[in-house]
Amino acid sequence: MVRALALPLLLSLSLAVPADAAGPDRLDEAAAGRFARLALDCVHREYPNKIAHVMNADADAKPPRELTPAFYGCFDWHSSVHGHWLLARLARLHPAAPFAAEARAALAKSLTEANVAGEVAYLSAPGRVGFERPYGLAWLLALATELREWDDPEARAWSKSLAPLEAKSAEMLFAWVPKLAYPIREGEHPQTAFAFGLVLDWARGAGESAKLELLARRVVELYGKDEGCPIGYEPSGQDFLSPCIAEADLMRRVLPPGRFAAWLSKFLPELPKNGSTKWLVPRRRHRSHRRQAHPPRWPQPLPRLDAPRDRCGTAEGRRPRSDAPGDRRCPRECKPPERRLRALRGEPLARDLRRLSPDGQGTSAGAPALSRASRRPG
Repeated sequence: MVRALALPLLLSLSLAVPADAAGPDRLDEAAAGRFARLALDCVHREYPNKIAHVMNADADAKPPRELTPAFYGCFDWHSSVHGHWLLARLARLHPAAPFAAEARAALAKSLTEANVAGEVAYLSAPGRVGFERPYGLAWLLALATELREWDDPEARAWSKSLAPLEAKSAEMLFAWVPKLAYPIREGEHPQTAFAFGLVLDWARGAGESAKLELLARRVVELYGKDEGCPIGYEPSGQDFLSPCIAEADLMRRVLPPGRFAAWLSKFLPELPKNGSTKWLVPRRRHRSHRRQAHPPRWPQPLPRLDAPRDRCGTAEGRRPRSDAPGDRRCPRECKPPERRLRALRGEPLARDLRRLSPDGQGTSAGAPALSRASRRPG
């Protein structure tokens, strides 16, 4: 179960690599086999299972395989969906690999017209308008994209079988997109940035120009004015997606290169300019943690170099406390602790800051704070 839940984290970056890519970006067959085994071990394993199930009557008390007959394994619906996406992706990348035949058999077992009809009926029932929105529905569209782009007779048949559920998922998402007043910025399933990236890719591949235009416009409205994403605060304890990186990955899909570069320099001003990727090294967690890693972590939290704080928690330059009785503001003699000053004057933390600052000289404005623009709709 834990391994199955880690699949979206481990492989979501491979969406950016074309299936026909060659060279170091291509997933080698041995690694592909390990990932394929994760999915094969769970896509038709019904239990344990966590269902997000709105019941309308006693008759709705059914096992997962009857509620959602195509996607009932891998602990929950969205994990089953992206498990099937993974099998399609890997069988497409490595058609002669030992796992390819088993992957095809698993896809053929799930993606039948009868199973997909059951899925559509489930999503269409009263009270399920928000089912798996946006994360699971976005992965369903990613699966549809993968099958559509796979030049293979069986894949075309599976794509045709999946089409009614693809249409229903798109309908549910795009009924919601115009109503969204604020982006959802957390590092878990409800996050809109990651899901919208998958949906944009689907709309382009499916030739859905009206939906593509609508979603691209909404993305710019929701995220276009964001500045200073607080990536120094990531990861939160439950994150398996990076809010900051997912947003940047979304915006590169809708902005031309020049505009994106200007936006990114304000959104993540601490990004190293020398091409270093050390800040992207995953942080491992205990195996018992359901979400085992998170991509980015700055070497240290990023304090302001130009405003060291005193032991009273205020920045230098704030009006000091008067001598009046009961005045609890910082006293005149309160100074920044020497240990903090040493850290800011050129010791290890300052070296990290110089490396990460835009000009390499340590002149960064400091900790990326959530700007007013990123707290309000665009």
